[in-house]
Amino acid sequence: MIKVHHLDHSRSQRVLWMLEELGLSYALVDYRRDAKTWLAPKALRQVHPLGKSPVLEDDGLVLAESGAILEYLADRYDSERRLSPDVLPAQAPERLRYRYWMHYAEGSAMPPLLMALVFGRIRSAPMPFFIRPVARMIVDRTMQGFIAPQLELHLDWMERELGQRRWFAGERFTAADIQMSFPLQAAASRAGSMERYPCLQAFLTRIAERPAFQRAVARGGALDLAAGAG
Repeated sequence: MIKVHHLDHSRSQRVLWMLEELGLSYALVDYRRDAKTWLAPKALRQVHPLGKSPVLEDDGLVLAESGAILEYLADRYDSERRLSPDVLPAQAPERLRYRYWMHYAEGSAMPPLLMALVFGRIRSAPMPFFIRPVARMIVDRTMQGFIAPQLELHLDWMERELGQRRWFAGERFTAADIQMSFPLQAAASRAGSMERYPCLQAFLTRIAERPAFQRAVARGGALDLAAGAG
């Protein structure tokens, strides 16, 4: 049986969702973050040297990285290609967009969101009173001069793209939408109001209405990305 090493409030929620969409049975090994540091427990290093989640085990295979796991599950178990456009020609726009968003989610969308999280934690971290004004000035200038403009750039880009089609790859739901869910959920938690982005808000509403998404949340727990999960 497939086994998922699942960390609360993490990217592994996407793997549970993918499995639910495919209707696959799986065992869940649950791990909890440290309440103070918000780090994953050291026990995960016994599964994978990096000690990160998600990790999927299947027939002796140990696979990490949520994007790689989603693609593996689509290749092996989605025989009808309901969640990927791989039956289309390699140059088909839908297939190219699918590949783009599968990689964009972590390669481009998540870095500024992670920077916003890290700098936000630095700003509120305990430190000597005489250092605090300097540290906060550096954080605020970095946020205003680089991180916030980057977040706006990416959110504007995603908003324009979803304004042209219902889902990221095209008019039908694919694994690219599962992969893109995490950065958008993180943005909704960390980047402030999403009122400027009605298409992104509509996307988040649509995915939350999917029965498989709801089953994944019931199994793995709701995400709280404002608290500092990565």
